[in-house]
Amino acid sequence: MPSNRMNRRGFLTASTAAAALSFSTAASSEAAVETHSFKLDYAPHIGMFRNLGGEDPVDQIHFMADAGFKSLEDNPMARRPVEEQERIAQALAERDMRLGVFVAHADFERVTFASEDPALREEILADMRKAVEVAKRVNAKWCTVVPGLAQRHREWDFQTATVIENLRRCAEICEPEGLIMVLEPIAPWVEAHTACFLTKIPQAYMLCKAVDSPSCKILNDLYHQQITEGNLIENIDAAWDEIAYFQIGDHPGRNEPGTGEINYRNIFRHIHAKGYDGVMGMEHGRSLPGEEGERALLKAYAEADDF
Repeated sequence: MPSNRMNRRGFLTASTAAAALSFSTAASSEAAVETHSFKLDYAPHIGMFRNLGGEDPVDQIHFMADAGFKSLEDNPMARRPVEEQERIAQALAERDMRLGVFVAHADFERVTFASEDPALREEILADMRKAVEVAKRVNAKWCTVVPGLAQRHREWDFQTATVIENLRRCAEICEPEGLIMVLEPIAPWVEAHTACFLTKIPQAYMLCKAVDSPSCKILNDLYHQQITEGNLIENIDAAWDEIAYFQIGDHPGRNEPGTGEINYRNIFRHIHAKGYDGVMGMEHGRSLPGEEGERALLKAYAEADDF
């Protein structure tokens, strides 16, 4: 599908407060969106702005860039056809945007990293080899790893030792290529996530220290951690040297900042003050549907970033 980026960007004009963006959507309606200068690097997902940006992922990327975003997060990147990966990568390069995480391994139905099964270990390592190839193609630095389920009838410390060994083998694949796998703790009673091995930031911190590799770090999903343990700022500080990536989502509802109980303005201020220059993945939904919801999402980030 051809991009309508040139039509949209041709309407861009400057103002003293911000740039106003007028563009033609897939439905041929007109809209105006403020361009923001965000202090942190928030990364929307493809699909977040399909009403304002159009159905084509490349058009959405150009909309994101024109709205002030500097990164894209795309969990399903490794499952996309190679042609689509290359097309997205080209659009990101054209707009000087980074790619945040994509999922390398996340199994919510089986024991994987905690298993001693040689076949499962080879499956994990194959996922990481594939992740390296995808990362090269799309110029990615981070990939998400959720280490599968816990075993029900095996001592916890034995499982932990197995997970560490499997993570070390994965790190050996990632490290020469400069790819960082970020371990995501998952709240154990959210959706179908009832038996995940990795649930808390202190646990992820221990695993990263044990693996001892620059290619094994923490993905701190603030939505999950608000549910599991709270104490978000103190845990950020305690695990800071192993955190390589953040994801965002308010609770309850897993929507944009300001729709739940998390004080994201304070958290963003704290992360910014610590000198974080990585990506903040917007892994959440919208509280309102359609174009109205997309505008509300933009407004929410402008307000949460105003510190």
